[in-house]
Amino acid sequence: MTARIEEDFELELRSLPGVLNVSVARSESGSVDVVTLLVYGLNTTETHAVASQIASLYFPEAKIVVEDANNVLTPNAIETARVMLTRATCDEATGACEVELNHRGRSGTGRSQSGPLIGGAEATLLALRELGYDVPFSLASVTNVPASKNWPVIVTMRANADGAERYGIAQCDADVVAAAKATLDALNRFPMAQRTR
Repeated sequence: MTARIEEDFELELRSLPGVLNVSVARSESGSVDVVTLLVYGLNTTETHAVASQIASLYFPEAKIVVEDANNVLTPNAIETARVMLTRATCDEATGACEVELNHRGRSGTGRSQSGPLIGGAEATLLALRELGYDVPFSLASVTNVPASKNWPVIVTMRANADGAERYGIAQCDADVVAAAKATLDALNRFPMAQRTR
């Protein structure tokens, strides 16, 4: 039950405007301790206020930290910084998608012609590979979940080694952005080796 609550919590935070990434740190007892949101192009004070209200419904004791992507994504960023989504677009007429990711100030771009859902996920995987990541997963499925507004997107990744499945979920106004975020969500739960450039 706790895992489902955390997933719902993360989904609500990822749905906030300008949120690029959400990371959750736990205390020694396993409870949610610190929740960090990386935001781009918005007033971080306003985002902090809304995120704190959401957190009060799920984990009232958790500390909320909001970081501005403009200040975090620099060459001096910490070594363990996660890959961040900086842009995801799709031409609805042609189905051409483009996803740009950033990791410690380096950019990687991926493109796909498969439409906003599958294309968003495929382009994200290609952008990760351009950044030098060895991604030992293949895309199994991308689907919308019926909801009253801005249907969440669930991405299923299948491990190449043992066929085990990993899931990611995200919700956004644009399907291509939700697909990209859901892909990163699925992969963020499991460590990936990065090639040395």
